[in-house]
Amino acid sequence: MSKVLVVYWSGTGNTEAMANAVADGAKSAGAEVNLIDVDSTKASEIADYDAVAFGCPAMGDEVLEEASFEPYFADAEALISGKPVVLFGSWGWGEGKYLEDWKSRTEATGAKLVGAFVTQDAPDDEAVEECKKLGASLANA
Repeated sequence: MSKVLVVYWSGTGNTEAMANAVADGAKSAGAEVNLIDVDSTKASEIADYDAVAFGCPAMGDEVLEEASFEPYFADAEALISGKPVVLFGSWGWGEGKYLEDWKSRTEATGAKLVGAFVTQDAPDDEAVEECKKLGASLANA
């Protein structure tokens, strides 16, 4: 059984809803899952997991949330090489380009990027199902 960390930051609840769906998908695939808000963990804990799902919405000029998530992810970059990783989040303006930048940044660490998903605003039923698939893919990676 794989051990999966789902860590996220959410300002409006949209990314939190997506994180719950990713966690549900990983659990349904047989993984042991820890779902945690980024402010309640340290990047060093990544070492305890086989795979990691990162969730963050686009902020400002299509960047990761800067006060909590960006510093966490900057620390995580040194710890995810070789690990299966998925990325997810939402955006309310722009075009969701931040996810493409985030994917490139993640791949540069040597992580195994299993998948990524972004939706505009609150996740609808289709987006929730995509997040569940993302979680299952991560658990099976």
